[in-house]
Amino acid sequence: MNRGLFVTGTDTGVGKSLVSAALLHALRGDGRPAVGMKPVASGCERGPEGLRNADALQLQAASEPRPPYEWVNPVALADPTAPQIAAARAGVPVSLAPILEAHRQLEALAGRVVVEGVGGWLSGLGGGLEQADLVQALDLPVVLVVGLRLGCLNHARLTARAVTGDGCRLLAWIGSRVDPPGDDAEEYLRLLVETLPVPCWGVLPHAPEADPAELARFLTVA
Repeated sequence: MNRGLFVTGTDTGVGKSLVSAALLHALRGDGRPAVGMKPVASGCERGPEGLRNADALQLQAASEPRPPYEWVNPVALADPTAPQIAAARAGVPVSLAPILEAHRQLEALAGRVVVEGVGGWLSGLGGGLEQADLVQALDLPVVLVVGLRLGCLNHARLTARAVTGDGCRLLAWIGSRVDPPGDDAEEYLRLLVETLPVPCWGVLPHAPEADPAELARFLTVA
């Protein structure tokens, strides 16, 4: 926790970016700085300053002090598809060296870095690089974002096993209500608490347009 976290999810679209931004605000509650990072991002839009990704911009905005965009997102890819495909189409090499250098700059700036992965745990980063490779190189614990919807019990348990099976340390999980809660919402939460091997740091409500600073109150970072 002194150096930061790596945030992964049970799937694409489960709210990793919103959770990561809320985590940054929660971490800064102790008065110390923390900054965000999205090492590889596809679906970037080109503007006057170059390629920019909405998730990476959200993490940059939630960071204090605010780092340069190039440190937050060192590998920016235009096509809104899997990073391996987007990188191949763009002819952009994906390797550890520039990512680790950007992380070193962020760590020197703030000490604690919340690193958001791509998609689910087994979504590759491109160039044959797996997320487990990056986590091991950064030596960071993993926080799992569980999208609370039908199928989440299976996805959460499989992901937890995959993270630990890859030799990485699973630290905690956070629930994300990607859909309005149904009749079985509390039962799903109870089963997740019972079956996942790490503590729950909180559950974010179904509020996709919410301010991450406001959502930080739903998190208890141990």
